[in-house]
Amino acid sequence: MSHSMKSRVKKLSFVLWACLWLCRPVTAGLAGRIAGVVGKAKPAEYAVHVVEPDSGAVIYSHNATTAMTPASNMKLVTTAAALRYLGPLFEYRTRIGLCDGALVVIGSGDPLLGDPAMDALYGRPNGWVFDEVVCGLEQLGVESVADIVIDTTVFDDQRVHPNWLESDLNRWYACEVCGLNYRGNCIQVTTTNQGGRIGVQVEPSTSFVEIANEIQAVSSGATGVGAYRTRQPNRIILRGKCKDKEGPFDVAIEQPGAFFGFLLAEHLVRAGIPVGGHLVERPLDANGRLIPVAEYATPLIDCLHRANKDSLGLAAEALLKTIAAHENPDRRNGSWEKGRERIGDYLTGLGIPRAEFEIDDGSGLSRKNLLSARAIVAVLRDAYTGGNWELYRTSLAVGGADGTIGRYFKESAYRAGILGKTGYISGVRSFSGICLTDERPYLFSIISNRSSLSRDAINAIAQAIMDEYRRKK
Repeated sequence: MSHSMKSRVKKLSFVLWACLWLCRPVTAGLAGRIAGVVGKAKPAEYAVHVVEPDSGAVIYSHNATTAMTPASNMKLVTTAAALRYLGPLFEYRTRIGLCDGALVVIGSGDPLLGDPAMDALYGRPNGWVFDEVVCGLEQLGVESVADIVIDTTVFDDQRVHPNWLESDLNRWYACEVCGLNYRGNCIQVTTTNQGGRIGVQVEPSTSFVEIANEIQAVSSGATGVGAYRTRQPNRIILRGKCKDKEGPFDVAIEQPGAFFGFLLAEHLVRAGIPVGGHLVERPLDANGRLIPVAEYATPLIDCLHRANKDSLGLAAEALLKTIAAHENPDRRNGSWEKGRERIGDYLTGLGIPRAEFEIDDGSGLSRKNLLSARAIVAVLRDAYTGGNWELYRTSLAVGGADGTIGRYFKESAYRAGILGKTGYISGVRSFSGICLTDERPYLFSIISNRSSLSRDAINAIAQAIMDEYRRKK
């Protein structure tokens, strides 16, 4: 080797050694902070992975390649895959029109049609969807309709995931998933004690759901009201005790497509447009000519927001079935099975080994979902480097400001500097996102199984990242 070559090798070795030496205190400092947080938690029951997104450099990693139950952190993967497959300009479009005297509703799988949170955001009144149908019919001079036909074939007929707990199925986070969804596929129930008699208010008011009131009126003591399903679809029993007021709380209904059609029929009749036929669920005849009456569009970004900021399970499951439907030539029959395949392909395309994940649903409610912390960070980094980061970033909850972490990280040192997605099911807690430190951004994922780490401990790890890279004054 020549003298000049030896000189260059020595210089390169020195630079490499200097870089490693400079990085060592930083990594060790963060490691020490995290060690102080996790304490005596069992090492095999939690995982932490921290990465600098521009370079991909791993800053800290513990147990990061172990596939663990992610709870709602699964939504990060589903939404990122949907953004990749559908594109940032994708919109759900629900169409309503006339065909041979029947009023036809063609569902698009939109999870946010009539969603109370979105309606409040955009200043839309309750029932605005049906008001627009009435207006459209009046403009066409239509005085009555025959059948109301509901086409939900954009998704398959499996509305309930087989691995969700039966006891959860009347909860908003485990509602049915249909090609035509409305108001989160829930009713809202409020009960009041009116001088010893219990009044029940349901929104929207409809005879589609039968309410059996078995609530006991009390004047003192602990109170609480629950809603329970029966063997008869959409017959709900209310039980518990009510002193003053309980609710409002959401109760998931069954048969969402029929729910929308029934509400539509009730609204038309109240508006003076009689419905003379039947409520039918079937696909629109391929040869049928549809005269447009109303159309509703929901942009993808709204769905990402509701899934990630607010952890709306319906949004995530609809996105999973939508990317499945869009793989089919007719863009119909979106299924959990096909959606799982597409999300699996997305992860392997990022270089994640199959041993580090198992996909079962889109929301993380199923305990059969498995993800490694490294896989979640890889997904976040793909969003970060993929050209749509600003759009995706705005879908994350903001510490101290909004979403599921709005009540955490309120201190000025952390507020708006920690963004992410929480996750919780019994025995599982997770939190993944981005820390916008003084030095640079860092992506992170924290998963705890068997309740190894508390929510406070998980939050403290995110705070440790912020603290470690805080500008020294």
